[in-house]
Amino acid sequence: MNFLNPRVAFNGFRLQRINMSGVSKMKGPVQEAIYCVLKERFEPVHLEVVNESYMHNVPKGAETHFKVFVVSNKFEELSLLKRHRLINEAIKEKLSGNFIHALSIEAKAPQQWNVNDVLDPSPTCLGGFGK
Repeated sequence: MNFLNPRVAFNGFRLQRINMSGVSKMKGPVQEAIYCVLKERFEPVHLEVVNESYMHNVPKGAETHFKVFVVSNKFEELSLLKRHRLINEAIKEKLSGNFIHALSIEAKAPQQWNVNDVLDPSPTCLGGFGK
């Protein structure tokens, strides 16, 4: 597995990608905190944390919209809802006081994961009011 090459997605923008083998230099403090807590709590075999804030009407450099992809043995025999709750709880505890507007979660057990799986692009932001 080569985790050092970030995938190109999201209308040609490079993903701000953090994973087990290499850490992107483009990460901010909130993205780093999310990465650290997920790595510590779930000991993932694969982890991606993507800051999608640039796709929304927020100030440049904002960290308000994230997508995470976590593959962990700790998810075996847990429902999807339970996996999402565990991830939300871990992030909430770590980021108490910091505001995250949106968090998209993909959580899989290793047997559900294919090394070629990629994060699907998020839909285009409609400005928050369905415009």
